[in-house]
This record gives sequence, C-alpha cells and structure tokens, in this order.
Amino acid sequence: MLVATPIGNLGDMTLRGLEALAGADAVLCEDTRVSAKLLERYGIRVPLMAYHEHNARKMQPEILARLKGGAALALISDAGMPLISDPGFRLVQACVAEGLAVSACPGPSAVLTALALSGLATDRFSFLGFLPPKPGERKRLLEQWRAGPGTLIAFESPHRLTVALADIAAVLGERPMVVARELTKLHEELARGTAAELLADFSARPAVKGEIVLVVAPPGDDPPLTEDVIEATITAALENAAPARAAALVARQLGLPRDDIYQRILKRRHHGP
Repeated sequence: MLVATPIGNLGDMTLRGLEALAGADAVLCEDTRVSAKLLERYGIRVPLMAYHEHNARKMQPEILARLKGGAALALISDAGMPLISDPGFRLVQACVAEGLAVSACPGPSAVLTALALSGLATDRFSFLGFLPPKPGERKRLLEQWRAGPGTLIAFESPHRLTVALADIAAVLGERPMVVARELTKLHEELARGTAAELLADFSARPAVKGEIVLVVAPPGDDPPLTEDVIEATITAALENAAPARAAALVARQLGLPRDDIYQRILKRRHHGP
C-alpha cells in the first residue's frame, strides 16, 4: 500500500491513510526518525523498516518475499506522495513484475499544492524533479524544456536557490514564477515575480531555509518555436537518450509530431547537425 504523508502539517494525514498504517505489518520509510514522529502523533505502533535510495536494491528481495508470504506492508516517504522523486518506483515495478497487488491511499503532494497556489496555468504541467546540482546540467535541462507548452515545476534545495534562479532567468527569461517555501507549515511563503526579481529578493536575505518548490509559467506567444529552439531541444535530448526515446521526449515537450522529430534525428546521423 502506497500511503501519502503530510508535506508539513501533520494534521493533513488522511483517515484512510491512518487506517492503512495502523493495519500494516510493517511500514517502509525513508528515515525512521522522521516517520516515527508521524506514527507517534497518531498512536500507531507498527515496526518501521528503512527503505531509501542507498539500500533499495538490498532490501527489495526481503520486501518481495514478505509480500509473497502475505504480509501487509505500507510504503511512505518523509513527506508527500511516495514515488515522487523517491526510489519507491523500483519497488512498485518489481511488484508489478511479480504479479503482486499494489494500491494507494492518495493525499498531500508538494507538486500539486504548489501548482494550485501559484496562480499559474494548471491545465498542463511538467514536473522536473530536483534540478541538477551542476550548473551545466541544470542549464541543459532548462533549455530542453524551454519551449514546453505547460507550467514547469521543480524541487530545489535552499542553498542552491539563488544559482537556480539565475539559470532560470538566463534560460527561460522573464516569465512569471513562484518560489513556494515551507508549504503548509507555520512559515509558509509564496514569493512571486520573475526569476530575476526573485533572485534579487532571495540574494538579499541572510539565509534561506525550508523545502522549496519552483513553479514557472509556460512560454508566451513570443518568442515563437524557431528552428534553433527545435534543434537545441533535440541536441539536449540526445545527450541522455537514444534516438527513438529522444524523439518521443522532444515531441511531447514541443507539441510536435514524433515522426517529424525522428526524421530530423536520422538526418543528423547521415548528414551531421
């Protein structure tokens, strides 16, 4: 059972989620210290098992064996819906491959909460996960999604916020955006403006703390989707994906036919970029 947990305010835990945790034989969690506070708040006494990116491969056989034996296990993250920027997806893949049932108790999500509060377009959006820590990789990712038709959402750490805002300003320009910080907590903040304006704001602060979600508006009608933008997006996609996969990614991001993008890639392979 995948169980969503509060992203800040412990009062956001759902009744069904509490029932699932209380009825589990064990709860798989990222940090047992963090999860113990949640269970203690609601008087739930269930064994906790650490399951995170560093031990996922080692723990998976044991978890699958327990599930095959009839154990009821719940998977949670430190905050929000499991599997979002979380290694739990590998476990779900393994369960599906083994024919084991997986269900979910949905609930809080920092991604959707930030989007809803941003005031930006909600009809189409893309979640980029945590922005890459290295400047070159971060800029390439932003360039890859620059012409994407929807709102962009990403996680960022407080100590990299200013450099991320600088890159967003350089690559995405003067789009409206929101820095959502400490969502649902006592010091919740929704800072609005362009990336350049927000960079000036946060650079002037002595320190920035808390969990951060960045929400950036879709591109406007200007600049248009030029050949340079299309080719740059293809170049970025090919750095991390095979031609067929890259074509599918670019087609989705730019709203263009996949076959047209794939033909561009094949032309590169025969004639060069």
